[in-house]
Amino acid sequence: MRTSRNRTELDSAEENGASADDAVADFLRHLRDERQLSPNTVKAYERDLRQLERFLDDYLGRTGWWWSDTDIDRLALRGFLGWCRRRGLAKRSVARKLAAVRTFLGFLHLEGRIPVNPGRSVRAPRLDKRLPGHLTSSDVREVFAAAEAAAAENTLAGRRTLAILEILYGSGLRLSEVHGLDLSSVDPARRQVRVMGKGRKERIVPVTDSAIRSIELYVTRRAEATDDGEPALLVNAHGTRLSRRSIQSSVRGCLEAAAGARGLSTHALRHTFATHLMEAGADLLAVKELLGHVSLSTTQIYTHTSKERLLRVYRDAHPRS
Repeated sequence: MRTSRNRTELDSAEENGASADDAVADFLRHLRDERQLSPNTVKAYERDLRQLERFLDDYLGRTGWWWSDTDIDRLALRGFLGWCRRRGLAKRSVARKLAAVRTFLGFLHLEGRIPVNPGRSVRAPRLDKRLPGHLTSSDVREVFAAAEAAAAENTLAGRRTLAILEILYGSGLRLSEVHGLDLSSVDPARRQVRVMGKGRKERIVPVTDSAIRSIELYVTRRAEATDDGEPALLVNAHGTRLSRRSIQSSVRGCLEAAAGARGLSTHALRHTFATHLMEAGADLLAVKELLGHVSLSTTQIYTHTSKERLLRVYRDAHPRS
């Protein structure tokens, strides 16, 4: 049963023209304009919150509720997680939805729209440690040998694909970061590239000598396909910015043809970059900065990858293992 205080909160929200939808819209605007998250990330938040709204309509047995209703508590949010699981969602997907809900309710709490954030008391599903897919050193050699052979034909596509592989593996960039590179982003003299990462955060990343060479050879072919007014580094045959799908397709084709790595994507090269650095003894904080991670815990998964390799070496090499 709704308390008098809760009734007053709902009445006040209604008098001010506010609604549950208004709160979600304000939150999404905050993500887009203030935190400057990518459109895809904002859409993911919206999708998760709309699913929560649909669940709460059924759970509460009514529409027109407000987020400060006493019924929207820890039990209701746990019910939402169970509802997601019954719909066949994986634990990782459910955990992501809970994170979105917590962030939203935290926003409302900081704005003074709700007295507490009930999401803070809800425990996320326990996730299995999942090591990211990556290539072995021999796989990498095969991939680059095939890409270099194709680039030797001196076509726009061949030169471009090799440049993409060199940037992805040599600098550990995300697909979105490679897609957003402009010609002016690359500084050949300093052997570095200026990257716009998640949350519109810019960072400077070193690039390998082989990447610089492949970019310079590619740029010669690029000049024949586009005019001086196109800022994009990676262009298609029409001289406009190459799409993310095309980047993904060309990389996946190389991985499958050369290394037989079916199911791996451009992100596998980012994982490979980090894994190989860790296996070579790179400092975790340095890898964090190179990858553009906000939290060190995100980078720490690569320590598990390194430990798995050490354990495998130990079992293979020690006489009594």
